Amino acid sequence: MRLRLPAERPTEPPTGYKIAHPVLSQDGTRAGFTGVSLGGALPYGVVADASCVYGLRHRVPHRRCDCGFHCVHDRAAAEALLCADDHRAAVLLEVSVLGAYIRFERGFRYARQRVRVVTVGACACGAGASALVDAGWGRVGWRALAPCCGGCLRGRASLSPAGFARLAGDGVRVVAGGGRVRVGPGGVAGPGGVTGVGGVTGVEAPEGMGVPELVAEAALLQARLDWFQVQLARLRERGSGGASRG
Repeated sequence: MRLRLPAERPTEPPTGYKIAHPVLSQDGTRAGFTGVSLGGALPYGVVADASCVYGLRHRVPHRRCDCGFHCVHDRAAAEALLCADDHRAAVLLEVSVLGAYIRFERGFRYARQRVRVVTVGACACGAGASALVDAGWGRVGWRALAPCCGGCLRGRASLSPAGFARLAGDGVRVVAGGGRVRVGPGGVAGPGGVTGVGGVTGVEAPEGMGVPELVAEAALLQARLDWFQVQLARLRERGSGGASRG
């Protein structure tokens, strides 16, 4: 006798929570996520379909496989995963469970998802994050990003939360430091939405930006100004030294 799972037909997509690492494409034109466990080698976008990581050609999720996207029902359970050493720089995702799914006691395994909200944690120093910077690792064609405060930027290439949301697209919302960060056009960005180490970026402030959004943008701008002041001081020291030797 074939075992059949109970069928559910919800009136709206179930909500789940998971953690992932934010990533930026090599050319700086796309943003997405990569998982922290099974399937972590396959970055995905805001709206994505799962595939079997073992290369099997069955429908996802298959009850005799562990393929598909995974999430938990409880937000606190997902936040607890961020305490692990390897997950400290990950972000919290609130997702809509789409397509076929299998419900478990603690969460779902499912075929399709939409990331609705991204919550960015604190900088490694403990301060609230105002940017996402190169984490120093990645996947083929993708650079992993990590939360960073304005004081720790030190001229490193960075992407504002609003800039990440713009590149990720599909209406995703980004929350940083407990405050809502605007989704859509805006953010501190150079070519491709990335702040270049060697140049000053423009700051867009579209209508509708509130205090949290402007504070985040101001922190990035201040960090850039601090970096330029350091560079100018070094150039002045070199210039004065050269004159004295003349």
